Amino acid sequence: MSESTGALNIALVGPYTSGKTTLLESMLFVSGTIGRKGKVTDGNTVGDWSDEARARQSSVEVNAATFSYRDHLFTVLDCPGSIEFFAETANALMGVDLAVIHDIPHLLFTNRMDETAIRIAELIEAMQPVSDRPLVPCHVAIRDGDNVSGYVDLITGKAYEYRDQEGAVGVDAPETVSERREDARTQLLESLADFDDTLLESLLEDEIPKPEEIQAYLRGVLADASVVPVLMGSAERDWGHGDCRRAPHGATVGQIVKTYITQHGGKVSLARVWAGTIEDGMVLNDGQRIGGMYRMQGQQQNKIDKAGAGEIVGLGRLESIATGDTVAPADGPEIEPLPRAVLPSSVYAYAVRASRREDEVKVSGAMSRLAQEDPSLSFAPNPDTQEAVLWGQGEMHLKVALDRLAGKYGLAMRTEKPKVAYKEAIRKPVAQHARFKKQTGGHGQFGDVHIEVKPLPRGSGFEFQGKVVGGSVPRQYIPAVEAGVREFLTSGPLGFPVVDVSVTLTDGKHHSVDSSEMAFKTAGRMAMAEALPKCNPVLLEPIYEVKISVPSEFTPNVQRLVTGRRAQVLGYRAREDWSGWDEITSQMPQAEMHDLIIELRSITLGVGTFESQFYRLQELTGRLADDVLAAAKEDD
Repeated sequence: MSESTGALNIALVGPYTSGKTTLLESMLFVSGTIGRKGKVTDGNTVGDWSDEARARQSSVEVNAATFSYRDHLFTVLDCPGSIEFFAETANALMGVDLAVIHDIPHLLFTNRMDETAIRIAELIEAMQPVSDRPLVPCHVAIRDGDNVSGYVDLITGKAYEYRDQEGAVGVDAPETVSERREDARTQLLESLADFDDTLLESLLEDEIPKPEEIQAYLRGVLADASVVPVLMGSAERDWGHGDCRRAPHGATVGQIVKTYITQHGGKVSLARVWAGTIEDGMVLNDGQRIGGMYRMQGQQQNKIDKAGAGEIVGLGRLESIATGDTVAPADGPEIEPLPRAVLPSSVYAYAVRASRREDEVKVSGAMSRLAQEDPSLSFAPNPDTQEAVLWGQGEMHLKVALDRLAGKYGLAMRTEKPKVAYKEAIRKPVAQHARFKKQTGGHGQFGDVHIEVKPLPRGSGFEFQGKVVGGSVPRQYIPAVEAGVREFLTSGPLGFPVVDVSVTLTDGKHHSVDSSEMAFKTAGRMAMAEALPKCNPVLLEPIYEVKISVPSEFTPNVQRLVTGRRAQVLGYRAREDWSGWDEITSQMPQAEMHDLIIELRSITLGVGTFESQFYRLQELTGRLADDVLAAAKEDD
């Protein structure tokens, strides 16, 4: 690999079958990194090297490849095309300089303004013929001769001077820029007015909109990908991007954009170096020592000793550092954490268990390693249903995870649809007496209780009171009665946990010799077993609040989908900051949500998604309740 004079990191982003992996293969071939181009269909490309990707002929995780071309170092991150693996793309985009992407809102950042005498207007004029959207300048350069010393923001009208280590500092705009500022501002407003009648009317009436109004107009047309804003600055000198990626002067800082768990090499963290130099053996963060540095080329790792600002490299054995984490030398200055990618909410789940009983102890550790590689996966027990549940972004997402479990860790898993966390409650109060008496050799067992059972308002939970007077049930035995009551409530007359119930111990009897905590616990459980069937028990099903986001053209179809799943539509509104999108809010039974994402994506060309959270428990009666109870008995 030739000596590099600069590093550029590129993400390949696009839908499934758009040819991203083939494009990466072509880049590697043209640069001379590989001597023969592979094909996705033949399973011999540098990207898509995992068994799961080759079996599907589709990317299922980010693949990194570094190569040199014309004395520049390039690292390309090939991102999966399926929406189910979007979290991989979101994390990758934290570390790149640009994305090769198609037909979505974007902007141009004119870099190295400190090194060029070319005017922004000349640049826009040269580039406009190759863009199918208007290029709209948002900045006007302030020049000192041929050198750029700052800029004027055309939206706010404010001027800024570039200063090393300080970024852009507010100043008064010089008179020399006034004419160019007004011409550029007029061009900006006229370009926006082509897509907004309200703004056009204001301009025709010589009304100059306020800065916040211009921002709103620009946000709207940018969301529709109608125009391409043009910004300016110098990435090398931190000009024109004042986010928290700016490290203290002289500091070293990086960020993890992907984690791989290799079968033989252990954990490798793909890191973007934002400032300074990271070296093999360096101790990072809380004492994590780098155990190897690599330039990645698919599954091949080429060992290196150090990497400078702008490079993406693999760091070995950072066991406690996760994707998204900011890394810096342990003995360096304190670094403010860099922004993390916002991961999508989980929308699909399987209840899973090991096919072989002897493998059960291995499952938790293997699932933890899977989640390190893919943070959009989660695995946790459901205490309500006593199942272990694997959550992810869709059916294919989870099947890839399960294939990886089997192939990499030798763990075959059985899957089934997760159970619904049904509960039961009571409708009427009952008073009940129960006595537990058992006589064997030696001491016997005796406990006698009187309880009152009453329903509570929905969502109240469980309450227990001891109102015994005169010592008929000694104080030390009252907690045992409560324990027996609670034990029975884990599975009521209908077979589900009982909620929203009040139990009061009102009276009882004890024996000075034969009474014990165990006897009164048993008596409390017996009293509940006799009382609850008389309390008119009713089945409760969990209802979730579901917020579905889709392009507006699909809103009517989604409303029909929702109502067809026994949901109550609460309304819909335009999604904030998403032009042309709606957000539909409904209350939907959990029993109807398992495959919701599959049908939702089917009717929205794959782009619809949702978020959900538990809302309340609601009575379920009639045939649906009978079906649930019958299924529960079969499971028993």
